[in-house]
Amino acid sequence: MATGPIPIPVIKSAPWLAVLACLGGMMFFGAMDTAMKAVTIDIGVVAALFWRCAIGSVIAGALFLARGRRRLPRGSALRLHLLRGTVVSGMAVLFFWGLARTPMAETVAITFIAPIIALYLAAVLLKERIGRGAVLASILGFGGVLVIAGGRLGLLGGAGDDQGEAQWQGIAAITVSAVLYAWNLILQRQQAQIASPQEIVLVQNLVMAFWIGLAMPFVGVMPGDGGMAAGMGWGLLTLAAVLAIVSLSLLSWAYARAEAQALVPLEYSMFIWGALFGWLVFDETIGWTTLAGASLIIAGCWQVTRRQAG
Repeated sequence: MATGPIPIPVIKSAPWLAVLACLGGMMFFGAMDTAMKAVTIDIGVVAALFWRCAIGSVIAGALFLARGRRRLPRGSALRLHLLRGTVVSGMAVLFFWGLARTPMAETVAITFIAPIIALYLAAVLLKERIGRGAVLASILGFGGVLVIAGGRLGLLGGAGDDQGEAQWQGIAAITVSAVLYAWNLILQRQQAQIASPQEIVLVQNLVMAFWIGLAMPFVGVMPGDGGMAAGMGWGLLTLAAVLAIVSLSLLSWAYARAEAQALVPLEYSMFIWGALFGWLVFDETIGWTTLAGASLIIAGCWQVTRRQAG
């Protein structure tokens, strides 16, 4: 974002269509995460992401051409596309690797620290001053992550999970992914101002397919090589690709028509979708530590909200 950090203030002056588009984008992202989790568990994160991006590139390319586009961006626009695509590649690999090892609601709750981290990235990238409110928000946010991690590992009461090492690895991967997602939030608003949703979707899929494809000769497999039937695997990948395109298009459209500060709070709706889809598809439940941790993270973001609004 060229003019300042990505805070978490109260929604204001956002066109309702942009708000609805953003909410719809988050819902479709939640559904996409569900399909990708199933495929990632079956064939691994690299193969799942590569094939999803390959399918997505074909679909996005057709949409790009259908809009009468014939030339990809150049110059500064292309550099911004390449930068965000690279950031999202690393973010996606870490996120889905962690998601395969962590319940969906907890994964989404941990990613809520991204807007708080965005304040610090904005301080580095945009030379913004970090106030006391941001420091307190950080303490609350990371405290929430620790509560979620402690509950998952049985450190705060309860049985925890018998795969402690895998849980720690999953939580660590999701936390690092949240840092990259924070950078992505800063880039998203800049990108939406200079390119159409069709262009953004196409280039992002192509860039991700390139970077992730570099690992395919070493760890890549085909759908059907795991325990899932090949037809089911390809079906879920195609569904995930379509859902990702719909979601990214809706979010790009929304961010081009409303301020980032008005739309970022809608990220919290992902907790609802993550909990719902996790329960419906994977029979996951939400413990009190997940709710408590998510509340601490949101409280930290609300602290930033009050400071920014004041």
